[in-house]
This record gives sequence, C-alpha cells and structure tokens, in this order.
Amino acid sequence: MQSFTAQIIYRIECEGLPTDQYEEQWRLVYADSMEHALTEAKAAGSREETTFIDRHGRTMCWRMLAVKDLQPIELKNGGLLFSMVREAEMVAAPLWAV
Repeated sequence: MQSFTAQIIYRIECEGLPTDQYEEQWRLVYADSMEHALTEAKAAGSREETTFIDRHGRTMCWRMLAVKDLQPIELKNGGLLFSMVREAEMVAAPLWAV
C-alpha cells in the first residue's frame, strides 16, 4: 500500500442555494495505485458530505465538488506532506503601512 494526499473541495449551500463559500480539505488515503487512490479519495469525500441546521435555523449542506489534487507521499520522519509557493502582489500606493 502506498500513501497519498488528496485535496477535496466542498461547496457550501444554504437552503439549497450555492454560496460563495468553499471548504478545502487535505486527507490521507492508502491505495495500491493512483486510480485506486482516486476511488478512495472520492469515497472519503462523499462520507464527509453533511447537512445540518445552523444557529439561524437554515439548512446548510456541504457537497463534495471535486478531488482537486492527488499526490503520492512517503510517510517517514520529516516527510513532506504539503508545500505551497505564494507570490506577493505589490501594492503601488498603500493607504496605510506599518
């Protein structure tokens, strides 16, 4: 069995209507191949879909939208689980700066 990280995206719905909110989750799956890992990631994502009533009495739903990324990883001490490079956007004329 090999280890994989799966990036799963959920759409958040309120009263059956899509909102501008999405949830991103990173999950660990074990599988024999990339295809099997995708199947496991989809299953894990589907199990986490939920519907509940929020504090305002609205029906909220988390619907799995996609498995956005799937990468093999090596589980060992110091092993890399996730990495991201961000590019800073320069502000031409800030209104306030530290």
